[in-house]
Amino acid sequence: MNCIIIDDEAAARAIVNQLCSKVPELDVIEEFDNAIDAIKFLNQQEIDVVFLDIHMPGFSGIDFVQTLKNPPKVVLTTSDTDFAIVSYEYEAIVDYLVKPITSERFEKCITKVKNSLTQQPKVSVTEASSEIGEDLYINIDRRLIKLKLGEILMVEAKGDYIDIKTEKEEYHVHTTLKKIKEKLPDHLFLQIHRSYIINFTKIIDIEDNSVLIEKNVIPISRSNRPELMRRLNLL
Repeated sequence: MNCIIIDDEAAARAIVNQLCSKVPELDVIEEFDNAIDAIKFLNQQEIDVVFLDIHMPGFSGIDFVQTLKNPPKVVLTTSDTDFAIVSYEYEAIVDYLVKPITSERFEKCITKVKNSLTQQPKVSVTEASSEIGEDLYINIDRRLIKLKLGEILMVEAKGDYIDIKTEKEEYHVHTTLKKIKEKLPDHLFLQIHRSYIINFTKIIDIEDNSVLIEKNVIPISRSNRPELMRRLNLL
């Protein structure tokens, strides 16, 4: 079994690494002090187990688990017992280790991980990308206007209307964000805020809690951020 360790504290990473070294079949491939770098790594390499701290600045361990579409087995490591119940909501999480971690408790954890890997072998999933080229027709003053989906930058909700911004024009349409979301393909569009849907292939920059598309700064809600991070092809 190969694994990685994610913890913002060097001393905590060293302790988990030492515990792992006592398990002959467990191989620590890499260590990370933040979740974002770990996500980039996992986009390039398959891992069996992640030892993951919950409390990390900027992007928590729970955010990390929510971001990955096909996560490896996850073992949470934390000094906070309050998240024990939350951990049961995620199939990827197989155990919850409270710091300081004893050797005896770690051995029991490894047994759980082995059993989980045996019962549910990891399946590699390749997603087929859809071609851009579909059209969307909108009703403006009793005229049907055809929009190329690939040219839509973003959609913003404004009461009973929505604003659709494309690369060339902006359209004010009498409909709801929910209705247009049903018409937009998932391989291009993502709702990142209760008032915004974006074409995530048009993102120029992401900073803090907002994205930049052309000159538009669009907020990202905390609940939608993990899915956005999962969709991005991080390097």
